[in-house]
Amino acid sequence: MIRIKARAPTARGAVLPTAWGAVAVAYKFGCPLAQQNDLGARIVTSAVFLAVGTGLIVHVRRALLRELRQVRRVARAAQSVVLRPLPPRLDGLNVAAAQLSADRGASVGGDLYEAIATEHGVRVVMGDVRGHGLAALGTVAAVLGSFREAAHDEPGLDGVLGRLDRALARHLRERARAEHPANGSRDPDHPVAEEFVTVLLLEIDRDGRMSALNCGHPWPYLLSGTRVEPLTRVDPLPPLGPFPLPTALEAHDCGQLSPGDSLVLFTDGVEDARDARGRFFSLPDALREAVRDQPVSPQRVLRTVVTALLRHTTGRPTDDIALLVLRNDREDLWRHPRGRPGQATAFRGGAGGLAGT
Repeated sequence: MIRIKARAPTARGAVLPTAWGAVAVAYKFGCPLAQQNDLGARIVTSAVFLAVGTGLIVHVRRALLRELRQVRRVARAAQSVVLRPLPPRLDGLNVAAAQLSADRGASVGGDLYEAIATEHGVRVVMGDVRGHGLAALGTVAAVLGSFREAAHDEPGLDGVLGRLDRALARHLRERARAEHPANGSRDPDHPVAEEFVTVLLLEIDRDGRMSALNCGHPWPYLLSGTRVEPLTRVDPLPPLGPFPLPTALEAHDCGQLSPGDSLVLFTDGVEDARDARGRFFSLPDALREAVRDQPVSPQRVLRTVVTALLRHTTGRPTDDIALLVLRNDREDLWRHPRGRPGQATAFRGGAGGLAGT
C-alpha cells in the first residue's frame, strides 16, 4: 500500500496568516476609524477586511497547490513502478506501448501490460481490471507482480496463468478483509466478490512460433504487410476471478510471427470508445491506415491509432485504454536460428524507455 502523508503546517507557514489576523483585530478594536458609523469609515473598514481575506485565500491556495504538486510527483513515481516503461527492443522484437487512463491527471488505471524476455521466449501479458482509474491500481499491481516472477519461473503458460489466478484470489481476499473486517471475503454481497480481470498471455519463441492463453480478453490483431486480421478466433476462457480455472490448461497455437510482421494487443476500452454520436471506434480501420505505406514501425502504428482514437473521443476516453505493438525484427535470427558464431543473445527484461508515446 502506498501512503502519502501530508506535511504538518510549519511555524514559518503560519506567520503570514497570524500577522494578517493580528492586523484585522488591531484595526477593528484599536483604530478610531473602525468605531465610526459614517459611510466613509464603513468603506475603509470593508476594504481592510477585504484585503485581509483576499490575502488569506491567496496564501491557502498557494499552500494547496504546493501540496498538490508534491502528491502528483509521488503518484507519478508510484505509477511508473507499477506499470513500468517497456524497453524499445526485446530479444529481436521492436516494442511500442501506450496507456491512457480515464481518470484525468492519472497515467495508469485498470489496464495492465508487460513484456519480458525469458529463457522460454518473450512472454507478454495484457489485462483489464474491472473498473477503471486509480481505484483498480492495487489489482493491477498484484497481477503484474505475479507475472514478473512467474514468467521466468514457469516452463509453460498454464503455470503462469495459475500463478496469476492465485495471486488475484489472494489480493481480493486481503482487500475484502481490509474493507469489511467483520465478514471479509465470506460475504458474497461484498463488491470485491464481483471483481474480475481479463488476461491474455502470449509467448513468442526464438523461431517466431506463438502460443497463447486467453481469459476473456480481446484477441490481438496480426499485421502482415498491408493485411490486418485477428490473430485467431478461438473462444477465450472466462475472466480470472469469478470462476475457477479448468484443471487441464493447454496453450493455443497461434501460428508464426514472421520477420516484418507485427502484433497489436489492446484492451476493450479501444474498441468500446465512442464518439459524440455514439459510434464505436474501428480499430481495424485505424490499423489499415497505419500500414498503408510500407515499411511501418510499431511506433508509427501506435501513434496513428492513438491519434485516431483521441480524435474519435475528442480527447476524453471514458474507459482506460492500453495498446502494445510488437514487431518481429529477427531477420538474421530467422536465417540463422542458432545465431552466428560469436553472436550473443541478450535478454532484456528490465525497465527502459517508453516507445511510441
